[in-house]
Amino acid sequence: MNQTVLSVRMDETVKRRFDAFCADAGMNASVAVNIFVRAVIREKKIPFDIIGNDDPFYSEKNQARLRESFEQLEAGLGVVHELIETCDDE
Repeated sequence: MNQTVLSVRMDETVKRRFDAFCADAGMNASVAVNIFVRAVIREKKIPFDIIGNDDPFYSEKNQARLRESFEQLEAGLGVVHELIETCDDE
């Protein structure tokens, strides 16, 4: 079997922690990445859920509201408001 090299950039601390995990699991990073790649090919998907940020700004409800607001602005239905700053220290 011909082999090739895959080069990946990552934060040094993340790499160090990943290497430590792999060593604890009895493998090296190359073996772990190969396991991951083979699982992707076999399952035809990332073999785990990738969860987004829990920030409510990114919720579907808020994103729908933002889309609606953009549509209104593009239709010329926007209203200009002055920014009112308040100081809560008083």
